[in-house]
Parts: sequence; structure tokens; C-alpha cells
Amino acid sequence: MVRVQSIVRLFVAFSVITWWLGAGVATADFSSTKQKLETAMSADRPEADVVRDGNRKPIETLEFLGFRDDMTVIELVPGGGWYTRLLAPVLRDEGALSVAYGTGRVEENLLGPEPFDKVQVLGKEAKMSRPEGARLYVLESASLGASKADMVLTFRNYHNFDDAGRAAMNAAAYDALRDGGIYGVVDHTRRHMESDDTENRRRFDPVKAIKEIQSAGFVLVDYSSLHFRPDDELRYEVGRKTVTGNTDRWTLKFKKVGG
Repeated sequence: MVRVQSIVRLFVAFSVITWWLGAGVATADFSSTKQKLETAMSADRPEADVVRDGNRKPIETLEFLGFRDDMTVIELVPGGGWYTRLLAPVLRDEGALSVAYGTGRVEENLLGPEPFDKVQVLGKEAKMSRPEGARLYVLESASLGASKADMVLTFRNYHNFDDAGRAAMNAAAYDALRDGGIYGVVDHTRRHMESDDTENRRRFDPVKAIKEIQSAGFVLVDYSSLHFRPDDELRYEVGRKTVTGNTDRWTLKFKKVGG
């Protein structure tokens, strides 16, 4: 993992960015947002969600990405709504939250009652599916129908898509953001340039992710070691009992510039 971290540092160091690229990133004080996140975390949430708080570090992760309570935010592939349960109440009054791709579970089980009553569903025409016998999902007609979002987020989903699906998702995120908007991506770490095998199917090479996301037009702003786990040897499937809940994850922050 040290080698992967070093390569990522080089990407940050040699990205075409200077101090002025910080313009347009939210700089408002984080304190009120933090208070709202703490309130959301102390609300009535599933016990299975609560036990993951210490591992996922949502407050620290969102602070690193520049999240604020007055933003327009899009969450991609919300799954069962772990992050949605935190984002929606924080953004409800001064900001706005939308979800897109694979939204079936949150639409059925979460959206509707307060504080989830203002959450919108985007990309309804998108087609996300996993062909029979395939390991990865495909994503077609990925447009989100938005262009002024401040932030697009996706957590531990990048590995789920095939090459074309990831490209479509990255392009849709770029189109949905305003100039200066932030694209935050978190996923389980795979060894650099390691070929597919039965143990790494839910891991992704962060260097490959950086190159793909940059190819979509984004500038790499920064990465965080918040989810660096030195005792994850990157050898085993993330669901194995010796790894689950303690996987090494990369946390990358990109910016749309001049789009």
C-alpha cells in the first residue's frame, strides 16, 4: 500500500494545478455543517449503519471533500442509503440532495418522510444492469439532467462498473457539475496494475481511477489517507471476515475547471 500511496502523491504533485485552483471550492466555515452531521448521526438510524461510523469517518471524509450544508449535491449509487441518511437532513433546509443510479432501495425504504422529503431522483432514464454471467455492471444513458451541482459523490461504487460504465459515470458527473464543482470518489484499494482475480473483484487501482477521471476532464485536487489501513495487505476480498470493516480505501477529490 505504501507504493500505491506514493504513486498517488506523485499524481497530486504533478497535476496541472496551482494555488488559484482553490477558487470556487467551498470555503465557508465547517462548524455548522459539522453540527448538523453530528445531529444526523445521532438520529434514529439502523444499528448496522451506526456500527460503521468509526470506520467510515463520515464527518472527516465530508470535511476533506469540502462538503457544506448549503450545497447542491448528487450522490451516485446510494445503495441502502448509508450516506443518504446523513446527507439528506444536513442539506434539507439550505441545500439540496439528489440521488442517481441504483436508487431502488432508497426510493422504497427511505425517501418520502421528513427529513428525506426533499431528496430528488435524477438520471431516471439511465440503465444500470449486470448482464448474465458478467462480473461488472454496465451503465447506459447515464445523463443526470443537471448542470449546476456543487458536488457529486460516490462511495465504494467505482469498482462495480465496467470500463464503459465508469467512463459514462465520470462524464455524467462532469456534465452535472458547475465550473469549480467537486467530484469525490472513495473505493477499496487494489494493488497498482494488478490483474483481476477472485480476491480483488471489489477493489480498484487508485492510479487507474485517477487517470480515468482526469480523462473525463477533471483536475485532481487532493487525496486523503483517512481510510488508509496498513494491516490490510490488499490480498483478500473485502467481504472476508479478516478484512471486512477494515479495508484500505482511497479517497480522491477532483474539480471541474473551465468546463
